[in-house]
Amino acid sequence: MTSTGKSRSSGGAGGFDLQGYLAEQTAAVNRALDGFLPSEKTKPATIHQAMRYSLFAGGKRLRPALCLAAARACGGRAAAAMPLACAVECIHSYSLIHDDLPAMDNDDYRRGKLTNHKVYGEGIAILAGDALLTQAFEIAALAKATARYSCRDLVLELARAAGSLQLIAGQVADLEGEGRKTSARELRYIHERKTSALLCCAVRLGGMSANCAAAQLRALTEFGYHVGLAFQVIDDILDVTQTSEQLGKTAGKDIKAQKATYPSIVGLEKSRRIARQLTERAFAALEPLGSRARALHALARYLLARDK
Repeated sequence: MTSTGKSRSSGGAGGFDLQGYLAEQTAAVNRALDGFLPSEKTKPATIHQAMRYSLFAGGKRLRPALCLAAARACGGRAAAAMPLACAVECIHSYSLIHDDLPAMDNDDYRRGKLTNHKVYGEGIAILAGDALLTQAFEIAALAKATARYSCRDLVLELARAAGSLQLIAGQVADLEGEGRKTSARELRYIHERKTSALLCCAVRLGGMSANCAAAQLRALTEFGYHVGLAFQVIDDILDVTQTSEQLGKTAGKDIKAQKATYPSIVGLEKSRRIARQLTERAFAALEPLGSRARALHALARYLLARDK
């Protein structure tokens, strides 16, 4: 379950080989997730197959990568952060399964594959999401406490990010905003909770696994908050600028559902400027962490470059 997390010189920005780093972290996370989850043959097999179908559907593991990079930025080890990185990914996968349901976003494709409910039916999809959410806390409970952060602190961090004041709040506000005029302030509320909260949680947990100091945790929080918002603004942009094949999911669905997005409220070019500004603030937040934060810098650049 460990990963060296070494950077390689490849002529990229700052000499950091992000693609190599992501490939390395993804492989490590996949191995760890495979070990944490029941096998496909474990009874009842259908639910474990459905859980694994979505969890191993080819995601880039950006949230776990951010968690592991944050641990590294604070002088920690990947092995200590890995249970928390995997727990965050389980919550992310559960949220996608539920978001895709007919009662929510009603999407047929995710990451270029049929969504969970299209393969296993709505009932099993709901239960697969429920099971992944529960599994996340079982995995998180395996993380080791540090001098500053107890296991209770780690589990509370995860629960608060996934609960009715953050991740769920964002989805509720998103649903309630369909078909009506939404202000930029209301949209920011949605994005802060639906996307930024879990990304921010990922980097905070990584730092906490490394016994980070209070100043380091504040820097990671600022970074995660701004990168999370930028990530969702760019998702809004891609929904109107790319095809379904490029996205790996249905393009233009936000427009069809009459959902508020940054391009629909402030326009495409201003949306791109906002995404750049948010990422610049994220970079600035990393300054106190010095050269150890190279991977976090590279990941932030990658998230912004999705729009290009």
